[in-house]
Amino acid sequence: MPKNHSVPIPICEIETRLSDGRPVCLRTIRPSDEARIRDGIREMSDRSRYLRFFSAFREPPESIVKQLVAVDGHDHIAWGAILLDGNHYPPVGAARAIRSKTHPATGELAIAVLDDYHGQGLARMLIAAVLVECSHEELPMLDVQILGENQVATNLIVSIGAQRQKGIGSVQYYQLNVGKALDKLSHSAQPPGVTDVLTALNSLSH
Repeated sequence: MPKNHSVPIPICEIETRLSDGRPVCLRTIRPSDEARIRDGIREMSDRSRYLRFFSAFREPPESIVKQLVAVDGHDHIAWGAILLDGNHYPPVGAARAIRSKTHPATGELAIAVLDDYHGQGLARMLIAAVLVECSHEELPMLDVQILGENQVATNLIVSIGAQRQKGIGSVQYYQLNVGKALDKLSHSAQPPGVTDVLTALNSLSH
């Protein structure tokens, strides 16, 4: 599928706040973020790392890190969040969509948020940013794989319209319509940071 170059969304940064008031900056992930991604994976608890990667590794494999930084804004869309904390700016979460090579109108969505930032609306903010860019890049459907025991992630993805497709072993498969999910997010008052993300990106894409 040829890329639409008519109104490109530029690399951008969006400053907003978590539900508890902590300031964060959401921005597109770049290849130069390799060290931050590696640090972020290390900072995840063993449990969160297992739920995200379906693996109990402690040190992130080089192949996974390289894949996560191979972002082009079309076939691989990714947004990260950093805490605006003095001069440190630690990574606190990321979300991405990777286009299928065999079905280019479909991609796979994945989200990770460090444990100390769960329940603060960050996952929804990151998803909103990724979905806006997916819509712009003609990626209308996203698949989501979630371990059956990960009820928090299941509740989140279902709340924005994901439909369960099947299950294989311990993994459940969901499909998310990007347009419908954006509509749900735009009509939700919580968390306020989602509105900040959608307003900023919609203004850039018009």
